[in-house]
Amino acid sequence: MKTLIFDPFSGAAGDMILGSLIDLGADPAKVCKSIESAVEVSVTVSPVSKKGIKSLDVRVQVPRRPHSRSYPELLEIINKASLPGKVREDALGVFALLAEAESTVHGESLQELHFHEVGQDDALADVIGSCFAMNELAPASVLCTPINVGGGQIHAAHGVFPAPAPATLEILIRSGLPFYGDGKRELLTPTGAALLAHFSAPVRDLPLGRALATGYGAGDAETDRPNVLRTLLMELQEEPWGDRVDILETNVDDVSGEILGNLFDRLMGLGARDVSIIPLTMKKGRPGHLVRVVTVPENSSTLAREIMRETGTLGIRVLPAVHRFTAERSIRAVTLSIGNETTEIPVKVACDQEGSILKLSAEYEDCRLFAERTGLPLKEILRRAQEEAWRVFGTPALS
Repeated sequence: MKTLIFDPFSGAAGDMILGSLIDLGADPAKVCKSIESAVEVSVTVSPVSKKGIKSLDVRVQVPRRPHSRSYPELLEIINKASLPGKVREDALGVFALLAEAESTVHGESLQELHFHEVGQDDALADVIGSCFAMNELAPASVLCTPINVGGGQIHAAHGVFPAPAPATLEILIRSGLPFYGDGKRELLTPTGAALLAHFSAPVRDLPLGRALATGYGAGDAETDRPNVLRTLLMELQEEPWGDRVDILETNVDDVSGEILGNLFDRLMGLGARDVSIIPLTMKKGRPGHLVRVVTVPENSSTLAREIMRETGTLGIRVLPAVHRFTAERSIRAVTLSIGNETTEIPVKVACDQEGSILKLSAEYEDCRLFAERTGLPLKEILRRAQEEAWRVFGTPALS
């Protein structure tokens, strides 16, 4: 199962995406033929060096440039083109993203919408060519690391804006692709954003796996770093299940048990996934405690500030974005009848990724209340609830 990964450390544009896919292995002759049969342009693909990095430069020569096209006109061009069905479907999907973003930014309906730069023949060529190349490579999945959108100001048809352009930003918002700004000029174009958003899912870092090939698509800009889009074809190891968490730790030696108990409750109330407070011996034999917190990365700063505020510690260690394997959990219920008393006991059901049950845990408080009603020991109610849960929900997963 091959995975294609876009790594846009220097942004992305339509021609950069197309160049990187050809460099990765898509047939340049077939790609150019598909473009030239659909749009009145000529396409050349040639190797160039960008700050010492060999990459492919895709040039689209346009004999004439219409001032603008409406969205329905673009759809008509794509639908009339002699393209494979999946390529046509992908191209229409990319332009739908562009149209919805422009419609939101300008407050115009899709029928009224007119494209300027992204409606030109060269933009059509980049989109159609990229869709054709992607379908020829046919990866099992497509991922995208965080995108560098650049910086500075953009001089567009509707005025001056800071990077990213309004339509680009709208596409990023709709897609959920993570991004950051680093540079003095625009590095991510609306066309580049729409292609990445249509094809790829976000990843925080390059995943674990074996690289099979790399491709580099050249951009037009001359920047401090190589202005190229790197694309990788990888064979990933078994897809890890679970989630990613940060682990926060600090040692304290002058905090009372009451303060630590309150800290435990405060951190859980602020969204910590887990809190541990562990006794330890510190320097010069002083007793102390290790405070360890598991949290989603976006909550780390809030929790670290709270630990400092409550304990007075001056530093907190962070183990960032640690992968955590987690069981799938749900709450179900079983019915217990003892004498004249009947009740429903909630049971926490933990399953692996294949749906096999790993563990069943009857809820303590409900069992305690039922033990009081029946006069039986709590351990007996817990035992009966567990047995009933295994009978109703199944057998444990085999190791």
